[in-house]
Amino acid sequence: MNAMVEVHSVRKSFGLLEVLKGVDLTVRAGEVTVVLGPSGSGKSTLLRTINHLEKADAGWVSVDGSLIGYRRSGDKLYELPERDVLRQRTRIGFVFQDFRLFPHLTVLENVVEAPVFALKRPREAAAARAETLLARVGLADKAGAYPQQLSGGQQQRVAIARALALEPKLLLFDEPTSALDPELVGEVLDVIRDVAARGTTMIVVTHEIGFAREVADTVVFMDDGRVVEQGRPGDVLDAPRHERTRAFLSKVL
Repeated sequence: MNAMVEVHSVRKSFGLLEVLKGVDLTVRAGEVTVVLGPSGSGKSTLLRTINHLEKADAGWVSVDGSLIGYRRSGDKLYELPERDVLRQRTRIGFVFQDFRLFPHLTVLENVVEAPVFALKRPREAAAARAETLLARVGLADKAGAYPQQLSGGQQQRVAIARALALEPKLLLFDEPTSALDPELVGEVLDVIRDVAARGTTMIVVTHEIGFAREVADTVVFMDDGRVVEQGRPGDVLDAPRHERTRAFLSKVL
């Protein structure tokens, strides 16, 4: 299968703190990559550089064959105008750990807004698509509710429906269950499993080891801004080669 995502030697610093230290990663089309690692290892920053919410200090990212945030001329990269970056982001869905729904809009309106304004879809068609997606995430009966009337798990399922409304080539999940009460985690993971089963290319940052074992095609372990180990779930989770991976898994399994 072709590579959907290529991350090449990406570095990112915040002040004197280097958070990404030359990260390389390839994700093939239709596959699910789960990224594990301790807090502060650079997982979330990596996701944010993939859709150019953070600008890499060095290296580059491509999605579906296109450089993200830049154009290449010869051997140099030149930053794209913001409007072009925004257009690129419509192909990359992002589900945040804190939902980021618009509180003044209903559930249906939250899902409708992006395709109407970003993709210029007719509102009626976008609403029909939104209703289908809400049914898919088990929230057809909540279309007229407002975010504050929903549980955290329901809000996150709306956020997933909103990301899917743009029909993205790639979905990024940044610890999608970390803000949820334990009893709500399962309902969100079930939705993500369904999305994965439909062949969507996904990168999921999570601490849910059981989910990684069940759903991932590739598990990546990051530590201190680097990819330490990657491979099939059974290899990385059951027979890790690197001592740092073994130490991490001994604390979370």
